[in-house]
Amino acid sequence: MPIEVTLMTRQGCHLCEVAAGELSRILPDYGLRASQVDIDSDPELRAEYGDRVPVVLLNGKEHGYYTVDEHRLRPALQALQNGHID
Repeated sequence: MPIEVTLMTRQGCHLCEVAAGELSRILPDYGLRASQVDIDSDPELRAEYGDRVPVVLLNGKEHGYYTVDEHRLRPALQALQNGHID
């Protein structure tokens, strides 16, 4: 199953820019890239995430928010690559 990494963001969000940079540095080690979704483009996303951005999703499940926790992210990506669901 392919691994999907999504970064929930919004325009003008400094933390979102930092998180995108961190993901751009980490994800190539796993042959991955993150897609970005601007939560302000959808009222439901804006209601769900509000000011709690950036949010990193792995296969649609929330992995973390505000910052990219590299020490949690790398083992999670490795587990997904090894076929573990969570």
